[in-house]
Amino acid sequence: MPEPFILTSARPVVPTSLQLEFADGAGFTLDLSGIIKTFRSLARLENPEVFATASLAEGGRVVVWDNDDNLELAADNLRARAIEQSGEYSHEFIWNWMAKNKLTLDAAARAIGVSRRMLAYYKSGQNPVPRTVALACIGWEAGERKAA
Repeated sequence: MPEPFILTSARPVVPTSLQLEFADGAGFTLDLSGIIKTFRSLARLENPEVFATASLAEGGRVVVWDNDDNLELAADNLRARAIEQSGEYSHEFIWNWMAKNKLTLDAAARAIGVSRRMLAYYKSGQNPVPRTVALACIGWEAGERKAA
């Protein structure tokens, strides 16, 4: 199975979007304007000439601009942001939910009623996170808050 976090293409769409293609065949258009505004270390990317220099590095694991190591974003983070921008849930949602609630893989799987193996696939990004799984996480968390 192709690696879901290896980019085969990252085409800049000025002013601040990337057209991303991944080795597993997934494609997304990602608007980076919010990320650029949030992380001031990326402020140079507001310059269309700099943004247009986007290229792949480290075997498709990173997008870098202007050959500057300070202007790089990892492919797994780009994919997660793109999935979230499209209204879906990324593997990082599972990571964050488990960490926030201090859950092991076994405990998290039991909490939402899925197998440990399937949850591991979602957490690794090997399989997309179904909306029903994300909603189960949200519902479980709401129930825990209410019980506390």
